[in-house]
Amino acid sequence: MAGLPLSFAEPLLLLGLLSLPVLWWLLRVMPPRPRRIEFPPTRLLFDIAPKEETPSRTPWWLTALRLAAAALIIFAAAGPTWNPQGQAAGGHAPLAILLDDGWTAAASWDIRVKAADELIARADSDRRAVALIPLSEPARDVTLMPAGTARVALRQLTPKPYAIERIDTLPAIGRFLKATGDCELAWLSDGVDTGRGPEFVEALGKTIGDHALTVFKDGTPSPLALVAAENAAAKMTVKVLRTDSGIAGGIVRALDLKGSPIAEAHFGFAPQDRETEAAFDLPVELRNDIARLEISGERSAGAVQLLDKRWRRRAIGIVSGSTTDTAQPLLASTFYLTRALAPFADVRLGDRGAPQQAITQFLDQKLPMIVLADVGSLSPEIRERLNAWIEQGGVLVRFAGPRLAQAEDDDLVPVKLRSGGRTLGGSLTWEKPQHLASFASAGPFAGLAVPKDITVNRQVLAEPDAALVARTWASLEDGTPLVTGDHRGKGVVSLFHVAADMRWSDLPMSGTFVEMLRRIVDMSGYTANPGAGPAGEATTETVAPLRTLDGFGAFGPPPSTAKPIQADFRDRAASDHPPGFYGPADGPLAVNTLAAADRIAPLDISALKAQHASYTNSEPRDLRGILLSSALALFLVDAIIVAFLGAGIAALLRRRPASAALAFTVILTAMMFAPATSHADEKDDFAIKAVSQTRLAYVVTGNADVDSIVKAGLSGLTLFLAQRTALEAGDPVGIDPAHDELAFFPLIYWPVVPGAAKPPQDAINKIDAYMKQGGTVLFDTRDAIDAPPGEGGAAQTPGMQTLRELLSSLDVPELEPVPRDHVLTKTFYLLRDFPGRFTSGQTWVEALPREEDDEAASHPARGGDGVSPIIITSNDLAGAWAIRPDGQAMLPLSPGEPRQREFAFRAGVNIVMYTLTGNYKADQVHAPALIERLGQ
Repeated sequence: MAGLPLSFAEPLLLLGLLSLPVLWWLLRVMPPRPRRIEFPPTRLLFDIAPKEETPSRTPWWLTALRLAAAALIIFAAAGPTWNPQGQAAGGHAPLAILLDDGWTAAASWDIRVKAADELIARADSDRRAVALIPLSEPARDVTLMPAGTARVALRQLTPKPYAIERIDTLPAIGRFLKATGDCELAWLSDGVDTGRGPEFVEALGKTIGDHALTVFKDGTPSPLALVAAENAAAKMTVKVLRTDSGIAGGIVRALDLKGSPIAEAHFGFAPQDRETEAAFDLPVELRNDIARLEISGERSAGAVQLLDKRWRRRAIGIVSGSTTDTAQPLLASTFYLTRALAPFADVRLGDRGAPQQAITQFLDQKLPMIVLADVGSLSPEIRERLNAWIEQGGVLVRFAGPRLAQAEDDDLVPVKLRSGGRTLGGSLTWEKPQHLASFASAGPFAGLAVPKDITVNRQVLAEPDAALVARTWASLEDGTPLVTGDHRGKGVVSLFHVAADMRWSDLPMSGTFVEMLRRIVDMSGYTANPGAGPAGEATTETVAPLRTLDGFGAFGPPPSTAKPIQADFRDRAASDHPPGFYGPADGPLAVNTLAAADRIAPLDISALKAQHASYTNSEPRDLRGILLSSALALFLVDAIIVAFLGAGIAALLRRRPASAALAFTVILTAMMFAPATSHADEKDDFAIKAVSQTRLAYVVTGNADVDSIVKAGLSGLTLFLAQRTALEAGDPVGIDPAHDELAFFPLIYWPVVPGAAKPPQDAINKIDAYMKQGGTVLFDTRDAIDAPPGEGGAAQTPGMQTLRELLSSLDVPELEPVPRDHVLTKTFYLLRDFPGRFTSGQTWVEALPREEDDEAASHPARGGDGVSPIIITSNDLAGAWAIRPDGQAMLPLSPGEPRQREFAFRAGVNIVMYTLTGNYKADQVHAPALIERLGQ
């Protein structure tokens, strides 16, 4: 129905509602009213009070009650369903599902996968083939597959951490439709236009032609994004984007490089705005530690803004060689430099004392960048300290002037200089003033627009040599350098061949001057930038991916498709360069999902000739039972009312009280004994479910968080077993040892909750009997990370103390840490330890006979023929196995090694296989010992 999540299986039956007026008329005229005949003697009866009265016609409200019951029956016959499953147009043609799987789909990925799964299920019921088309993979071959295969392929898809180009997949879709012929399409859209949206919609309409198309768009929360983080003078700001007015505000969290929180900032949108700002008013030292900004509660890579050293607000020292007597405040070089650097750096002026004193002060403060404006000769001690500072990563920027032009043998410049300066456009020279010509493609200014209004009247010339071309970052029209630079160790030395004021050129008045200084400031603290080698061999350094974001905004190891980027990379993320950190761990380069100028908007699909559908967040619900029950209740109420109006109940109570009492007693007795039958049925259902398929079990602790994680963990292990082994176990079952039968399950996982009450003795006895009859209980205290350091620290945790109290009433055998040659380490995978969320915990099993014991001598195959009835660990195995419905890990790991989760799953496989096939695997592992024994 329009506007409601309601559908009908047989909508034509709703035409029966048109019969309600007829039914109203029939109820009003039947039975017919008695005819009124005047009979004079009846006046004698008027004075007699009647004991009972019968109305001459049915009351209107009783008629309305009956009509409502009839309407409910008609609605129930039509097959109403609340929150119906989304579906494409019915038919027998193959189904093609177009799936938006960029970062904009990550926040509601579970809902999107559920909708796709429902479409595949309906196609499976109709015996139709399915084609799954992720719009992020234009090179993917589109083929039809059975519904079961499509469901597996759907589970393997994850949202990409970058914006996808939908239009690139249209050629593959066109080829598929041409080869397939008749086909129905369903587009699971995220409703977001990240660029070229109208172009894609128009091209899609032309590509599909007359094919039926259903577009899923509404019903999910709109995504939020972060762009354009800026570390300004007073605060750090970041822009928050949205596509519609669904979300009014939220919180942006700031984290450091280790993931520790630093601060939070609130943001709010005006009613019609799609962009707002969050601000962090913090000291500059704290702002410089921020490495990640994220929107709280938003699971997408677009809601994360990564920051590297380029976003740090650096302290820059400026030293001028001009004297105080001649320097006028508004004409001095420090005025232009301060105004140019202030938007993105904290400027510190060394305007008191000699230049060498200011340089010494800045070196002592360990500033990352120092600017020397027309500073000439320096003492050998200062030169030595500056050279050492540059080698360690400092950036020295120098500006020419009369003093530098007269300096001799200055090694703190990137190229050798000629004495004196070059004057252009003077009365005694034929040369005209020069304009800026170009920026070197291998220099830091690459990509800047070359302004035509900059004029140079005087400059310091460089001596021509083989390295001059490679060290030139900007040049004039006559080929002479305007800016040169050189890498020395980890640092940089650069020189502007003009003054920092207006005496030699008008460069300091231009916006290009600000951007050039910004590029050089970005190099301070991160010097892996384009370097200069010998002439003609300028190279660009690349950095490899360190760790990248997935579509949900979580860090992980870089995928195999990730490629290195240039050290001056400033573009948005792409498939070859996913968002994350690149380069060395101590100074990584950040790549973000969105560029500073990117914006998002709602996607307009009105031009498509398509059926529109919405995502549903809840399960479909059949309303027929509710409607029929309501109709039956109304009919029962109608019968009671008619009985009262006709004085039937009163007559029954007056004439036959014993029969009425007996009837009420029978009804009450039936109601009292009904639940007992239901409870027995529940026990039978539990037993049938447990024995119909091999299942893992876990003890329900009563702690909702713990129980949900353990259930998700065992579900993840069950899925891993199905993928890697021949065991196809059923869904895990939560049990209560005091009431449920335990013999159905080969392995019971018992998460120990610190401080939990000890189970009743009946439950302890059932556990003891279960362990003695061949079952295995895995106790997990989940607190290895909380164990104090030192010997015996693991036994002092609250979880271990609770476990000791629980085991005190059990007949537990002697335990030992899992030996290296124990069969548990070889059951399926070869393992050395059994990690979970943590790796520091010890795993304990029943102790094997010692080699010197008589029992060991008589049984050379170690491990015995039995399985350990108890396994104890503190590594939180279920926490490592726990996965969300979208296939992503539910909890982080500690210390988070790259393959820790894989080895945790392998440990779970070994434990399950050990409990199921302990004898068989033990014999296979120790086959040489058995053969030797049989030969004796």
